[in-house]
Amino acid sequence: MKGKKQKEPVGFNPSEIFAALEMLEKERGIPQSFMLDKIIQALTTAYKRDHDGVENVIVDVDEVRHTMKMFVQKNVVAEEDYVDPANEILVEEAKHISARYEVGDIINLPVDTVEFGRIAAGNGKQVIIQGLREAERGMVYDEFNSKQHEILTGVVTRIDPRNGNVSLRIGTGSESTEALLMAGEQVPGEELTEGMHVKVYVVEVRRSTRGPQVLISRTHPGLVKRLFELEVPEIYDGTVEVRSIAREAGSRTKMAVWSNDENVDPIGACVGPKGQRVATIVEELRGEKIDIIKWNEDPAQFIAAALAPADVVDVWMADEGKACRCVVPDDQLSLAIGKEGQNARLAARLTGYKIDIKPQSYRDPEEDEDASVSAEEPALTDDAQDAAETGSEE
Repeated sequence: MKGKKQKEPVGFNPSEIFAALEMLEKERGIPQSFMLDKIIQALTTAYKRDHDGVENVIVDVDEVRHTMKMFVQKNVVAEEDYVDPANEILVEEAKHISARYEVGDIINLPVDTVEFGRIAAGNGKQVIIQGLREAERGMVYDEFNSKQHEILTGVVTRIDPRNGNVSLRIGTGSESTEALLMAGEQVPGEELTEGMHVKVYVVEVRRSTRGPQVLISRTHPGLVKRLFELEVPEIYDGTVEVRSIAREAGSRTKMAVWSNDENVDPIGACVGPKGQRVATIVEELRGEKIDIIKWNEDPAQFIAAALAPADVVDVWMADEGKACRCVVPDDQLSLAIGKEGQNARLAARLTGYKIDIKPQSYRDPEEDEDASVSAEEPALTDDAQDAAETGSEE
């Protein structure tokens, strides 16, 4: 349909809108189509809000000519069916616009230029600001979502004296955000100060109305694993694998490694020349001890290695379930268990087995009972057995 050419809406200059959108796309990387969709949605919503009952509103955008027009879409109906003026138009009225319209057709009626200008001027700027914020949040979310389970360096911006939570600025420029390092995710005894650069592990990234929420940690075992990937080329390129890791932040970490190349020692690769690689990581973790052991597909050997630095004499695997009993020299019992049970606890987490540690001098009560029965009731000869039975019958 050819209609009368609409004048530019009063107080509204589409060229300025398009110029602003082009600048945003160039400087911020926000697609022009994204912002146009937001503007069209806002203009449509605003018109429907001011005109109760109107269902179909169209905003026609010409990105080449930089023009915008608004139309209300109505159904052409006969007089006897005319019940909804907001969404219907009589066939007689439609024919005044164009003789070709018949009942059942759909007609696009242009919105008055003054009214469209008022709606556009009132909503355009606001929508651009809101859309800009939303787009930036989306870009920040995408940026950090791709870095889940990675290490990022943040700068401490504020420390809450009430609960000990620490705010960090992570990222740079427009793609930076504030992240909160909760007190429970901080290494016990570690002191953080404003302006300090801190490496953190990105646990998860969530969307929220106030922007992306980045959950970070200094206690997660993944932090140790990623630090080794940064320091050990053999782990980064896949030659050496970190098969399992257990950590008590600030105190000790146990890590099981495996080499896919028989010529590469996985433990030696992680320790590095003169211990430089592991020393760098220990320094980053403020002196946390790190035990590196070789992973083994044989559970008994793996468990024995996991109890290092203690020597394990024997490992008895349970017939059912993931449990075992480890026998260690008497003088190494406390070493195997560790201070407050830490060594045994970490070994259990590392291997996934419940570990019962016993000294070499230990005797199972059931075994002792069997032994005592055997000692008190020696086996009888056949003749003695017959005599015993005869005596009992008499």
